[in-house]
Amino acid sequence: MVVSQDTLKRLRSTFNLNIYEVKVWTALLSKGVATAGELSEMTSVPRSRSYDVLESLEKRGFIIMKLGRPIKYLAVHPQEIVHRVQKQLQQRVTEEVTMLEKIKEAPVFEELNFLFKHGIENVDPNNVAGFFKSRSYAYDHIVNLLSRAENEVIIATTDLGLVRKAEAMKPSFRKLKQAKVPVTIYAPLQTVDAKAAAEEIASYATVKKVSSPSRFTIVDNKDIVFMINDDVELHPSTDVGIWVQSPYFAQTLKTLLSH
Repeated sequence: MVVSQDTLKRLRSTFNLNIYEVKVWTALLSKGVATAGELSEMTSVPRSRSYDVLESLEKRGFIIMKLGRPIKYLAVHPQEIVHRVQKQLQQRVTEEVTMLEKIKEAPVFEELNFLFKHGIENVDPNNVAGFFKSRSYAYDHIVNLLSRAENEVIIATTDLGLVRKAEAMKPSFRKLKQAKVPVTIYAPLQTVDAKAAAEEIASYATVKKVSSPSRFTIVDNKDIVFMINDDVELHPSTDVGIWVQSPYFAQTLKTLLSH
């Protein structure tokens, strides 16, 4: 059975295999049991490489070596492989998250903070700016700014944006409430979903109605993240956000909101 190049490409990406591994694996799946030589002929993988490839697949649990001579290999059911890879991935993610949590308590992390703080103090605020090519990256940066807010947070958004922020930033709003940092959100509040979102976060933020929707966030009267596109029928991956540090610009936006 010939497997298409698109399928091979997807399998390589999904299971983190090289081209020889994915070719040998799919060939064995189609045949059920085979020798290294047979798989080499089926896939055009060099005979000298086929043994290394089979050994790699066996260690990862994709195939099983059959007892007897000549040595043959058995295919493992794909469902079992998916379950095994999923379990390994979950374990690896858990370990990496634990490691990242521990490093925040290590002396080296204090050194990183010191280097960043020392470096940023030498930068002209007019040169502090960033560009985000997707909504998720922009939101990640906004959440990061919220975690360091000390005085005030102002958010202007659309009704769709209010719904998204109520879901994605509610924990941040809750922490800001506990830290006694006021959060004010401006939105049109014309849809049922937007009104429900406003009620959902009412305990943590003041939501005010405005006639014209905007898309920006101001933190501590200096950090601004503004989105340059209308979010109606816009795919999140094509959204664009820009971050700047400008107290003057922040004050201008606040003045516009108050009128």
